[in-house]
Amino acid sequence: MREIIHISTGQCGNQIGTAFWQTISEEHGIDAQGIHKGSNDITKEKLDVYYQETNRKYVPRSILVDLEPGTMDTVRSGPLGDLFRPDNFVYAQSSAGNNWAKGHYTEGAELIDQVMDVVRREAEACESLQGFQMTHSLGGGTGSGLGTLLVSNLRDEFNDRMLATYSVAPSSDSDTVVEPYNSILAMNQLVEVADETFCLDNHALYKIYQNTLKVPHPKYEDLNQLVASVMSGVTTSLRYPSQLNSDLRKLAVNLVPFNRLHFFTVGYAPLMAAGSRSFSSLTVPELTQQIFDGRNVMAGADPRTGKYMTCAAFYRGKVSIKEVEDQVALVRQRNQSNFVDWITDNVQTSICSVPPKGVDMTATFVANSTSIQELFRRVHDQFQKMFKRKAFLHWYTNEGMDESEFTEAESNITDLIHEYQQHQEGSFEDEEEILEEDYMTEM
Repeated sequence: MREIIHISTGQCGNQIGTAFWQTISEEHGIDAQGIHKGSNDITKEKLDVYYQETNRKYVPRSILVDLEPGTMDTVRSGPLGDLFRPDNFVYAQSSAGNNWAKGHYTEGAELIDQVMDVVRREAEACESLQGFQMTHSLGGGTGSGLGTLLVSNLRDEFNDRMLATYSVAPSSDSDTVVEPYNSILAMNQLVEVADETFCLDNHALYKIYQNTLKVPHPKYEDLNQLVASVMSGVTTSLRYPSQLNSDLRKLAVNLVPFNRLHFFTVGYAPLMAAGSRSFSSLTVPELTQQIFDGRNVMAGADPRTGKYMTCAAFYRGKVSIKEVEDQVALVRQRNQSNFVDWITDNVQTSICSVPPKGVDMTATFVANSTSIQELFRRVHDQFQKMFKRKAFLHWYTNEGMDESEFTEAESNITDLIHEYQQHQEGSFEDEEEILEEDYMTEM
């Protein structure tokens, strides 16, 4: 079996991770004690990917990491407290204090060996480990600092395994002033070591709740549940029998045309206000229209400002394969200018007959769009304003960081933005010219 180990890092990462496990446990008929009570055999067919069976109990292949015990106590006392393996809770008694350097170099460095010991034990329990997925925030200290330290260690030790991250970027009106520093430093690491990064944004999630779902004051639990629904959709083909995108590597091969450009935007449908549901019927055309709608994108990037390089759409429920392919082809034809012309057939589709609990059909959308540079530009601009004046820098240099690390990180993200822009403006003719130049150089 092609197993995946899930790692939740920091407060945000653990909250999203717990919501994810709650969602997929309900889908697969696993109760809070780890007992399978599902009646559909298909839900049990690939359970080993995310769960380890021990004494008729299914235990999540999950590691929960934080630099303070508070989040762990909350998970333990929550509804899934008895589901996780007790010695997979790895935490310290201090805190990163919203400081990337503390999470990456000092406090985090003291905990990393303990975390890697648990990772090795989980990996040894796998028959054929396909990779890791991590949930974390980019703006905090633990999620960004310790999270990227952990990803770097995983890359060194498991260099032939896939690394996917669900990374929450800070919103523009955050109350933590150093989040742009933490985010740029973390993104700099993810560019080099991660294989797939699914970008999420608190501000975009709030807008979806307020404008689409008509909930004026959503709680963090609501946002986490929305992210968990997306994660459930993205991992559908990993958890149920499927031909396309059936493991992390196949997903990456279909979505990542260039090694550094592995940052995805995600969307989900149906999203509609509670009062509108009785007036709407769920159909494949409706779902397809919603997932391509910029208002459903869960990151601060409007797809209309960029171009899709590659996309993947995951449909769930009793849907027709032909209808899905026809609708996707129709959307692509109508919005041809929003797709690069140098990749043909750049929209992949996957269908699972098992719908999520309580819904007849859903669609999840993953796009590698050049519009993601909007998110990078926003954080980069905030970073520059503070870094020009060396504001708050002493909190990082006091932990042993050098100022040059900030300069290098900023330069790397600037290059990344330019790369996205270059491929957005490029055309099929441009690519031919580049290939011709390369050929002449080799001659």
